[in-house]
Amino acid sequence: MPENLNLLRAFGGFFFIFWTAFNTALVDVVGSEQQIPLSVVKLWASAFGGEIKSIAAKYSGSQLLQKKYKEYEKDVAIEEIDGLQLVKKLAKNMEEMFHKKSEAVRRLVEAAEDAYLKHEFDADLQYEYFNAVLINERDEEGNYLELGKEFILVPNDHFNNLPVNISLSDVQVPTNMYNKDPAIVNGVYWSESLNKVFVDNFDRDPSLIWQYFGSAKGFFRQYPGIKWEPDENGVIAFDCRNRKWYIQAATSPKDVVILVDVSGSMKGLRLTIAKQTVSSILDTLGDDDFFNIIAYNEELHYVEPCLNGTLVQADRANKEHFREHLDKLFAKGIGMLDIALNEAFNMLNEFNHTGQGSICSQAIMLITDGAVDTYDTIFAKYNWPDRKVRIFTYLIGREAAFADNLKWMACANKGFFTQISTLADVQENVMEYLHVLSRPKVIDQEHDVVWTEAYIDSTYEEGKKRRKPNYSSVDLSEVEWEDRDDVLRNAMVNRKTGKFSMEVKKTVDKGKRVLVMTNDYYYTDIKGTPFSLGVALSRGHGKYFFRGNVTVEEGLHDLEHPDVSLADEWSYCNTDLHPEHRQMTQLEAIKRYLTGKEPLLQCDKELIQEVLFDAVVSAPIEAYWTSLALNKSENSDKGVEVAFLGTRTGLSRINLFVGPEQLTNQDFLTAEDKENIFNADHFPLWYRRAAEQIPGSFVYSIPFSTETSNKSNVVTASTAIQLLDDRKSPVVAAVGIQMKLEFFQRKFWTASRQCASLDGRCAISCDDETINCYLIDNNGFILVSEDYQQTGYFFGEVEGAVMNKLLTMGSFKRITLYDYQAMCRTNKESSDSAHSLLDPYNAFFAAVKWIMTELVLFLVEFNLCSWWHSDLTAKAQRLKQTLEPCDTEYPAFVSERTIKETTGNIACDDCFKSFVIQQIPSSNLFMVVVDNECFCDSIPPITMAPIEIRYNESLKCERLKSQKIRRRPESCHGFHPEENARECGGVSGLSAKPSLVLLPLLLMIFSR
Repeated sequence: MPENLNLLRAFGGFFFIFWTAFNTALVDVVGSEQQIPLSVVKLWASAFGGEIKSIAAKYSGSQLLQKKYKEYEKDVAIEEIDGLQLVKKLAKNMEEMFHKKSEAVRRLVEAAEDAYLKHEFDADLQYEYFNAVLINERDEEGNYLELGKEFILVPNDHFNNLPVNISLSDVQVPTNMYNKDPAIVNGVYWSESLNKVFVDNFDRDPSLIWQYFGSAKGFFRQYPGIKWEPDENGVIAFDCRNRKWYIQAATSPKDVVILVDVSGSMKGLRLTIAKQTVSSILDTLGDDDFFNIIAYNEELHYVEPCLNGTLVQADRANKEHFREHLDKLFAKGIGMLDIALNEAFNMLNEFNHTGQGSICSQAIMLITDGAVDTYDTIFAKYNWPDRKVRIFTYLIGREAAFADNLKWMACANKGFFTQISTLADVQENVMEYLHVLSRPKVIDQEHDVVWTEAYIDSTYEEGKKRRKPNYSSVDLSEVEWEDRDDVLRNAMVNRKTGKFSMEVKKTVDKGKRVLVMTNDYYYTDIKGTPFSLGVALSRGHGKYFFRGNVTVEEGLHDLEHPDVSLADEWSYCNTDLHPEHRQMTQLEAIKRYLTGKEPLLQCDKELIQEVLFDAVVSAPIEAYWTSLALNKSENSDKGVEVAFLGTRTGLSRINLFVGPEQLTNQDFLTAEDKENIFNADHFPLWYRRAAEQIPGSFVYSIPFSTETSNKSNVVTASTAIQLLDDRKSPVVAAVGIQMKLEFFQRKFWTASRQCASLDGRCAISCDDETINCYLIDNNGFILVSEDYQQTGYFFGEVEGAVMNKLLTMGSFKRITLYDYQAMCRTNKESSDSAHSLLDPYNAFFAAVKWIMTELVLFLVEFNLCSWWHSDLTAKAQRLKQTLEPCDTEYPAFVSERTIKETTGNIACDDCFKSFVIQQIPSSNLFMVVVDNECFCDSIPPITMAPIEIRYNESLKCERLKSQKIRRRPESCHGFHPEENARECGGVSGLSAKPSLVLLPLLLMIFSR
């Protein structure tokens, strides 16, 4: 009769503190049908563990390498890393780097202003410039197109190997603008003088990549020159004036209330234009801005009802949320603008007093087809005489009956009036308000250097890992999500200097495995910038490093071996400073630096000294591996294919025991295998996992299946090499092997046929049909199963009842992880109208059809254009599967290190299912033997599939309203008493002052 198993007692581990107290026998089993002897399973596990460790240790050379590092122990100085000192040193280096970029911007600003002042506008100017879309294009007769003459482009690895011209810039003009417009031609002409400054900046600071000049007229000058390719519709949607760097440089932070007229007269195309106008306004808002949208007729309709009476940050997620609601607007009733204006002024006033908004500029954007009054009493009540809230009015449609009222409202409140008759007019007219908001900054003659967050303008293909569109700009709380109270985030936002510690869960191996560790975070501000810098050090080996000492001659000799490589993404030497160095690998640069052949190279002397030390200490392993390879009888079945080594300095050595063409996994340790090589942001996966394993043991895993089908046919084994025999010792290296999965599994099945009986007759064997034998790793993934197809599966998917019991008993623990940058597939009702709203260029092309109605003016008067336009908006709704940003949670599983063996019984519908789990010595593996005669179909499998976190309406609203602590820009240029408020739109338009043209100048810089 099996006894009740009573486990566990409290245990304090290095990374964890576990506590459990329970009775594992949920069912008192009497007369179980199947008994699995623990002693036999232990024998199998011991036999397999000894055999596979012997193979891994022998072919990896782990014992030899450990011995070699031990020999140098007396010559090594171990030091504890001072985290605060380290982060301050790095911040100082970054401060110097950012200062160089700022100086480059200032040189461009001075050159641009000087060039503009010397230029006299010529409406008849003819100038052939390099148009980025047309360069090198020829007509059918082989002649270069106008504005498309020859422009030499050469691939350059400094610019991601793109074909560029590092001598000249070229110019991109938005598709919806005429590229020979006099204003554009004149601007392009005088800005040609920036070419000299672009080149000079690059010579002074070769770490620069792209340099930009964005004009208020819409053209975009880029250095180095590059060819732009239109999309499949022949369109380039890029407009520099919509980019964050332009908007943040041109304007100060602002609170904006957008009022949209949805009265009956706005039906049809007018409402479509109004929606597109709102969408374009949203494009011009950045993370420092706050907004809300109110639709009005005889009543007020908040586009997002839960945000009644408040404003939200204009981040990408919030703007997209409002865009989705815009398509729900429809026109009916009578427009009561006075109610809307009162609401907008009250909301701005109350929000300003909360201290949560921009605390700078405020504006009301009015989008309507007319106003019957000037509403001067409302403005007198709320806005005069200070006029702190600017009014921008957008008249929709061709009628000019109410234009005077709307223009008066804008001019009387330091705003701007414009009329939008077609969808094609929307973008240019919306841009006018940016010129107005930039006036105070221009008059103040401020040249603030504005730094945006990191972001990327690109899309991602189906089938690849997708993230939110602005994934490279992620809130710290979404990365270090264990910091529930935002302690670390708030300290860094407030530019504090200090330390913070917490337990973190780091996902690896495509998110399927988790490492639990305690990190110490050190942080400080970067002077002269809005940024803070943080460094995370893992407790234990991550807090220590050592300094070895060998001669340069010794090190250089051992770096010469052809199988030695260094992490090319690491910066041992700065090869960007001089063009002649840019083709060098890091290993070549080190050799030339040490031999004095390149005195201009700037290198990290301390890091290179450690590289030399690792090269000398690890050199003997090459001869060791060679001797094994020559003795073919040692590896007669060629089960072990690769041996590899990596040190904490990024040095790698690789040895093949089979020919390259015979490798089962051709990608292993190549540039395509990103997770298993040294990268700029991580050590190889096999190194990281070995470092967290108990010293002296091997960690085994199989790669998860990808597009390359044969990747799951191998097993990787690795172990860490430590300098000392204690946990505080730094991990100096990791070594390992990769072997055929079939070879590995054969060793397992051989071991599982052993028994202790004298007559050699075994009472039980994995060959028996009454039991199933599995080999799983510490994260629950199957390496060996009688059903080969189950290899790589999570054990809970195959044996749900057993895995559930292991979780209950504490042999494994479930860790819930969160992905706040996930993309979820959703079935969404969509129509072409919604799509056209989100894409102004699709809207533009759709508007071509409407232009025909313009030929007959009465169509507008009788609103028949809405009948014509109805086929654009009244498409049949259909289900469309799309990928949308979402939050998900998903489980990961980790074994309890203190539990070496466990038996259990599970009560199923009409039987009892027994099992034994036994740890494989010196490994991260477990043998699991399960009774196969009792089926537990009533207990569902346990999967690792992510689950979308669905928020109810109340919680959604709270998330929209919630605002995390943020720092505002240090300068605010909301108003200036000398600004000319009479330049407020209409017939006279807005004249372009010199500095208005020059202000939106920003250098976009990415340093390697």
